Amino acid sequence: MVSPPPPLASESPPSGNLPMRIVFMGTPALAAHILERLVAASGKDFVVVAVVTRPDQPRNRGMRLEPSEVGAVAARHDLPTLKPVKIRTPDFLAELKSYAPDLLVVAAYGRILPNGVLDAPRIMPINVHASLLPRHRGAAPIEGAILAGDRESGVTIMRVVERMDAGPILLRRAIPLALDETQGSLKEKLAELGASALLETLAILRRGPIAEIPQDESAATYTAQIKKEDSIIDWSADAARIERMTRAFDPWPVARTVLGGELLVWRARVIDDAALAGAPEVAAAASGTIVRMKPEPIVKCGSGLLALIEVQFAGRRRMAAADFFRGRRVEVGARLGQ
Repeated sequence: MVSPPPPLASESPPSGNLPMRIVFMGTPALAAHILERLVAASGKDFVVVAVVTRPDQPRNRGMRLEPSEVGAVAARHDLPTLKPVKIRTPDFLAELKSYAPDLLVVAAYGRILPNGVLDAPRIMPINVHASLLPRHRGAAPIEGAILAGDRESGVTIMRVVERMDAGPILLRRAIPLALDETQGSLKEKLAELGASALLETLAILRRGPIAEIPQDESAATYTAQIKKEDSIIDWSADAARIERMTRAFDPWPVARTVLGGELLVWRARVIDDAALAGAPEVAAAASGTIVRMKPEPIVKCGSGLLALIEVQFAGRRRMAAADFFRGRRVEVGARLGQ
């Protein structure tokens, strides 16, 4: 049986030579990079007429109110900026509609948008999501891809619906994950990939309707907002899982454990040493126990062994784990996480 063709967006680009009017919604650095690219490419095909971002927050040592990364980009380009505390209000909706948007472009805004907001643009609301949907819906798709051990990641441009990241797909672009990929390195790659994919989508929309492909709900996975407590290492877990934590939580919140105080683990490596793993003293050791000190500290996990490469004691500088443990006279048999 031949499947029916995917539905098409029924809306059309502006008549004549008028550019599409875009209201951009986003908050963190990833979204700020996309906004920069969007502003730089504005012209006869589209123009950013306003920006919506989260309210200014107290930051740094002085705890002065500072704009989000997107807010800072908007200010630099003198773009009208809305910073609503609540988005489910008649006042915000009226202000949004006053910009007569053809498109609402959303990138890591941080809130589920109500139908009133989604209905505001004439053509459609679209989202730049940092995963290959339907995999890794939710607030932490980049961390989720690394934690899951995925071999590839990417971005999805989709029509926004009121359900979280569940709208039909307009365009997807994938990239392989490096073996040493961190949250920070992947965010940089996906910010650029997302900007390029968005511009590609806008070019298609400018020409006319675009194919919308429904997501496969049976393949959907979900991620939650990362909290600091999520970064606490459970040494009874698999060594490969803990190693992925060190990369998924770099640069924030950083994988951490306890050794006479809080110890941040920046880099680690899974050790494939059957002889060491099978040694009687190692087999009998509890999870989190240091079973070898040279050339690097090796920790027994619930399954497998993990070498600690780079660590940081709270309030101190990052350093080689071997130097740190030697300086503190830590010996074989010491246990992390106690």
